[in-house]
Amino acid sequence: MKQLRPLTITGGCLVTPDGVKPGVIRLAEGKIVALGDIPPDDGDKIVDAKGQLVAPGLVDLGVFAVDRPAFHFGGITRAALMPDQLPPLDLPSRVSYIAKSGKPDLWIHPLAAATRNLDGYELAELGLMRNAGARGVATGRSWIADSGVMARLLGYAAMLDLPVIAHPEDGGLVGEAVATAGEMATRLGLPSAPQQAEVLAVARDIALAEMTGARLHIRQVTTVAALDLVRAAKQRGVSVTAGVTPAHFMLSDLATAEFRTFANLSPPLRPEIHRQAVIAAIGDGTIDVVASGHDPRGPEDKRLPFSDAKPGMAGAETLLAMTLTLVRDGLIDTARAFDLMAGAPARLLGIEAGVLQEGYEADIALIDPERPWVVDSRKMAATAGNTPFDGQPAQGRAIALFKGGVPIG
Repeated sequence: MKQLRPLTITGGCLVTPDGVKPGVIRLAEGKIVALGDIPPDDGDKIVDAKGQLVAPGLVDLGVFAVDRPAFHFGGITRAALMPDQLPPLDLPSRVSYIAKSGKPDLWIHPLAAATRNLDGYELAELGLMRNAGARGVATGRSWIADSGVMARLLGYAAMLDLPVIAHPEDGGLVGEAVATAGEMATRLGLPSAPQQAEVLAVARDIALAEMTGARLHIRQVTTVAALDLVRAAKQRGVSVTAGVTPAHFMLSDLATAEFRTFANLSPPLRPEIHRQAVIAAIGDGTIDVVASGHDPRGPEDKRLPFSDAKPGMAGAETLLAMTLTLVRDGLIDTARAFDLMAGAPARLLGIEAGVLQEGYEADIALIDPERPWVVDSRKMAATAGNTPFDGQPAQGRAIALFKGGVPIG
């Protein structure tokens, strides 16, 4: 699906790294060719944005399923797929297949499995998978317990210039836990793990990244002490970035009070002090990426006792709206919000997208930041509606989407 005719979007407010300002953007041959105070060329197709935001399409870092309708609803034009698939993405042929899938209206960027079968022991063929289209290496849903394996992984990835996306929970401490140790877990009688399970994992992986010079991205950092470790490492010049999903800045472990399994997440929801620390870390730049963590789970995984249910949430449709709450609350501005959801993930993956810039991919979302709607798990576009935000009023919707300059839907 190629862009056959140049397209100019007028009457909108361009979301650029320098801020939001009225302007025009012109798309041709799948690229952004001009933006600013420019006139349309003769023969261009004209789209009137009617005062809405003209923003880069979102780049969702670390989804667990390819869910095209949900991504389109959420304004997502590119997604980095975690290796936790059936079978896992631990062979070049599997990576190549994923890298070629999804087009033309959605680009999927595969993340290679760090170890064979994601078992944490034997490194997979990272170089061959990079050549097959992998944009990064990921440990999957679990932590690599063997520090020697993790050190070799980081060293190898550094030589290949691939980022390593790590899951930060010490499995020996977590065990079968589904909650954070504390008052709420005790009241509910849920198996729990101390917050130090995250802190220890983050401390070790940062130390190894500093030793090897690797680019480390910690997929979710959700505790006070772990955020302090990331903050200090950045100040020392360690190449570490951190992410989070909206659940951990919107919700605390109080959301588990009714045993609703939609709030069973990995890492688990934290007490309020940690939620506030995540919000502060977004504000001060410690957290670089906000991703959906999209992991649709059907009734067979969620309609179970809380301790037996699978963790995960369908997050693609709510990523944009929940992140925009940070803008309305005055914590960040709109430009920073879209850097969290698009610009920073694109830079980490090494793709020329996620920013309104000449020469970059013409992946564009028209967004009404004030459009009200209510999250309803029964009506979601995702393959499953396991959202912890079920029933919550929201603001902000993508009203049009362009992939490579071509309208979607």
